[in-house]
Amino acid sequence: MTDIITLTGLVATSPRHIVTSEGLTITSFRLASNQRRFDRTQNSWVDGDTNWYTITAFRQLGTHVASSVEKGQRVIVTGRVRIRDWESGEKSGTTIEIDAESIGHDLTWGRATFTRSVIAAKSESTDGAGTADSFETADPSGATADAGPAAVLETDEVEPAFAASGASTPF
Repeated sequence: MTDIITLTGLVATSPRHIVTSEGLTITSFRLASNQRRFDRTQNSWVDGDTNWYTITAFRQLGTHVASSVEKGQRVIVTGRVRIRDWESGEKSGTTIEIDAESIGHDLTWGRATFTRSVIAAKSESTDGAGTADSFETADPSGATADAGPAAVLETDEVEPAFAASGASTPF
């Protein structure tokens, strides 16, 4: 059984980004999450215990986390829970790890700007024999370049039509 959890908290360590010898991208960081409650006797907010999690993001998510998330930022993480007991000499403990499926900035605490990454689609072969094995990305000049199967085109999204019409929301 896979347990899915959603957490909010502070990025407590700078994200560590590696690429394995097999080409797998992995980014990990520690997340500190605590509960706050209002104490009526003190008439103020009081911090509860802090829970610590190791967050790990793989592949494209890991690449985006490495370039988007920094220590001290508030994030929301959804992923699969893994609980591991460990021993090291006389010390022992429990580690809670989250294999992230989604990570984003917690907009309760600030604003973010989104830049979409688009993976280029396969192009049609010019000789009519079906699809080509290469991927193409559009160049602003109108030319195309063979970028290989791992090509990613970073684009800024165009403002939607409703923004130009003066409407405040798309709903």
